[in-house]
Amino acid sequence: MSLKDILPGKLGFGAAPLGNMFRAIPEEEALATVEAAWNDGIRYYDNAPFYGAGLAELRMGEALAGRPRDEYVISTKVGRVILDEVEDVSLRDNGEKGDVFAHGRPNRIVNDYSYDATLRSIEDSLKRLRTDHIEIAFVHDLAQDFWGDQWIARFEEARGGAFKALDRLRDEGVIKAWGLGVNKVEPIELLLELEEPRPDAFLLAGRYTLLDHARALQRVMPMVAERGLGIVVGGPYSSGALVGGPNFEYAPATPAILDKVARIKAIADRHGVSMKAAGLQFSLANPAVAAVIPGASRPSRIAEDSAALTESVPADFWRALRDAALVHPDAPLPGAA
Repeated sequence: MSLKDILPGKLGFGAAPLGNMFRAIPEEEALATVEAAWNDGIRYYDNAPFYGAGLAELRMGEALAGRPRDEYVISTKVGRVILDEVEDVSLRDNGEKGDVFAHGRPNRIVNDYSYDATLRSIEDSLKRLRTDHIEIAFVHDLAQDFWGDQWIARFEEARGGAFKALDRLRDEGVIKAWGLGVNKVEPIELLLELEEPRPDAFLLAGRYTLLDHARALQRVMPMVAERGLGIVVGGPYSSGALVGGPNFEYAPATPAILDKVARIKAIADRHGVSMKAAGLQFSLANPAVAAVIPGASRPSRIAEDSAALTESVPADFWRALRDAALVHPDAPLPGAA
């Protein structure tokens, strides 16, 4: 089953902010944000144990409790097991992700891509999410931004563990699809070059956005499209940088990024286009992309995202971006601009 057949729409809900990413979000606000997403018709919810050490899954489980389970799709991640014991969150080594979840739960996070840990991770997620199944499982952060030079060794660990476990669960019908959930293209390239296992989908965060897409266009996007697989684009606003926020990825935006945002915004303003519409519609124009999942930490953001998806964007806007070399020459644009 293809990813586009599994997902109920092109706009999903990225739950990282529910794990208190960057700030402590009040419980009522977190629950209201999921409620707003549901009321706006969003039926795909992406999560991960890493988001606040289980906090995002707990909040989503609470928010969706009582909703008909056959009316929505959940993806979550494996590769980390959350323990009951607590730890000093300031001592966690999260690679380039730093302390983005410093405001999450203090439960100890164990990185483990083994077969048994994969099964336990899913079992624990089901409890936190208050459900009896998930549709999609992504192997989380199996990349150099988290592991540095160790990432290949960790990939091999997952190849003998998590990949086999998820292949089995998919073939048994326990899950419908699995793949990698990463912020780098290289792990996806590596996995697609293997004859076994057989992934179905990928969550690629930050690497196919209006601000950063050249590397993904070289191999990953064509490889995924050729195999009839699909990509969920995470972080389509580049951690908020595209829409005026101070961060790009997990750190303060550089002057070069801020300059690029300003140049895009000047063209957007000239054509009466919102930056959210530019960001979402750019990512979705690639045939390999099945959905985008912007993260929202406030209910009001949900309506903005939905409106951006259907906003009318003139072809002249995309042509102006192309002429200004603000998008790669090979990037598919809406309306084939």
